[in-house]
Amino acid sequence: MNRILGVVTCSDLNLAETFIPLFEERAPGLDLRRPEDIDRPEDVRFMLSFVPADDAFEPYPGLEAVFSVGAGQDAIDACPSRPDALPVYRLEDPDQALQMAGFCAFHVLWHHREMAQVHANQPRALFERKITGLSPTARRIGVLGFGLMGRAVAKGLVALGYPVSGYSRRMPEAEPGVTHFTEGQLDDFLGQTDILINVLPLTNATRGLIDASFLAKLPRGAALIHVGRGGQVDENALVEAINSGQLSGASVDVFEVEPLPEDHPFWTHDSILVTPHVACIPAPEAVVENVRQRMTSCKETA
Repeated sequence: MNRILGVVTCSDLNLAETFIPLFEERAPGLDLRRPEDIDRPEDVRFMLSFVPADDAFEPYPGLEAVFSVGAGQDAIDACPSRPDALPVYRLEDPDQALQMAGFCAFHVLWHHREMAQVHANQPRALFERKITGLSPTARRIGVLGFGLMGRAVAKGLVALGYPVSGYSRRMPEAEPGVTHFTEGQLDDFLGQTDILINVLPLTNATRGLIDASFLAKLPRGAALIHVGRGGQVDENALVEAINSGQLSGASVDVFEVEPLPEDHPFWTHDSILVTPHVACIPAPEAVVENVRQRMTSCKETA
């Protein structure tokens, strides 16, 4: 049987240990190897990666596709050795979307129900009850980005009774219970959002988008849940917005530099909840199946 040769490469994750055995088990038609185990680089047809080294693509002139092991592909897109015409496929996994929806629902409740204060009260043995504003109707949720992830997040919050709005550049298919804003309506969208959830991909248009002027367009006392991509939020501006009272707090899962440096102000800020880029993590089996389907389809149509 002719097998399609692939290479697994990533500058900061050991993907080979996880994925090579899985490909052998679940996709026997695909021969995935480490770079050092490739005898004829010109025979390699696909790459599996997430954060490729700058020269990762140079040895493989016959590449037909590169696959991200996650929902993001910005590091692959930015790799200087990637040929412009080489297709990049990111994982679109319904299970990841469910993980994201649950993660965001938790953080909406964290900010709406002021759980940071509850948590701070515990070491002080302070039994302090908040008895107003507990209804989900008391907080308007805005979902910035309305692809697979954004739609799942919005759907979950609608089910909890929150008023939900979505924003995307193009008008998506309607989602019951969601009011939608599109290009030219961003300021209106922000002005009626009490808790903003950012799930945008990183592009030239979204890099640095969430800066001081952007945050100033939210209602005073709003909160930010940032699960998009590092590089979209001006982190200093976010701290300043919270310190000034423009924002009441933030949950941040993705960062300009990862791992987040030990001396970063987010770590010690009482109103910022830091999570280590774990909003959703795909099952390796889903990654293998995604590659198998696409590469098998390409072989059949060749």
